Amino acid sequence: MLEYETELYNQNITLIAGVDEVGRGPLVGPVVASAVILPVNYKLKGLNDSKQLSEKKRNEMFEQIKKDALAIGIGIVDNKKIDEVNIYEATKLAMKAAIDSLNPKPEHVLIDAMKLDLDMPSTSIIKGDTKSLSIAAASVIAKVTRDRLMYKLHEMFPEYGFDHHKGYPTKEHVENIKKYGLLDNYRFTFRPISDLINEGDKYANIRKTTI
Repeated sequence: MLEYETELYNQNITLIAGVDEVGRGPLVGPVVASAVILPVNYKLKGLNDSKQLSEKKRNEMFEQIKKDALAIGIGIVDNKKIDEVNIYEATKLAMKAAIDSLNPKPEHVLIDAMKLDLDMPSTSIIKGDTKSLSIAAASVIAKVTRDRLMYKLHEMFPEYGFDHHKGYPTKEHVENIKKYGLLDNYRFTFRPISDLINEGDKYANIRKTTI
């Protein structure tokens, strides 16, 4: 998991940021990206792609990474911007915001899959969250950050079940939308939300949120 980092360490590059995102697929809420700079040759047993970890383990690692990291940046792009520019462009905006908020600034950026136009050297790594410890750390920070936003939304609107589907288009989630209507932080350009809106008056009254 340190192959890419070690190659950079050997070039005397030590401020390496791993970048990852979560939330491209859900029907509701923001896309969240994180950028993390870890200490040189950092080790955290079991750290891997956040999707492969239990929620309990992710939360434990979230706290440990926050304690140990040299810098952590978060980028959040809301549903309105996603609808405006599309999810691919919104993801890039979130990643850039996460990188821009790092202090100290990275000397090199390792990015999970995406290619970004940055003013610093970067490497795009397919399935980077399983190949780079820095990206894996970023995936944990991004996932826990977004999940906590979904838990807040669940507290406000428990009938939708956000605490377990986290906004993804499960059968239960779609049925709950049909039953209870739309919230203003749904992504209106995403199907089936766009299809429901086209049905007319039934979905005209959109409930307001503060998330």
